Amino acid sequence: MKAIIGLGNPDIKYKTTRHNTGFLIVDEILKHNNITLQDKFNSFFAKKGDVLYLLPKTYMNLSGKAVIELMNFYKLSNKDILVIYDDATIDFGVFRLKKEGSFGGHNGIKSIINSIGTPVFDRLKVGVGPIGEKIPIDSFVLANFSDIELEGVRKMGKIAVDLVDCWLKDGIEKAQNRFNGKVLN
Repeated sequence: MKAIIGLGNPDIKYKTTRHNTGFLIVDEILKHNNITLQDKFNSFFAKKGDVLYLLPKTYMNLSGKAVIELMNFYKLSNKDILVIYDDATIDFGVFRLKKEGSFGGHNGIKSIINSIGTPVFDRLKVGVGPIGEKIPIDSFVLANFSDIELEGVRKMGKIAVDLVDCWLKDGIEKAQNRFNGKVLN
């Protein structure tokens, strides 16, 4: 089994913020695959075949709580998950797949690392930057996307359908070779 995990905050007021990019991308994948979510694992959850989908309702800073609950229940290893989340240091429209890394200032990733006990897990950073010079990062990531940016996020979600399919079938290296870099003009 493999798990696709999107990070975000569950309240409606956060629905279209940059920090909810993980939720927004996974929502597009779910729509494409006609998958409906239910409440389980302190999350919005779905299972289709051998693929699990998780959108933690624990809020960003406690994402690891829901992730470890899912991993323990399905006996998943750290190599069985792909975490999708926003990265304000990467330009808008750029995907960056990695096998491991530090939390890079992202509290959702920090929570997952602390909960599962390792920084080694596949992750898809979705570029939502650049940040303006005098804008605090918290204000930037909690700000709503513009309508034009939201359309770009939807396009990224459609690309992510193929990216996730590639990751599931061929592994991270092939997905990195095919999808890392700029995906939107």
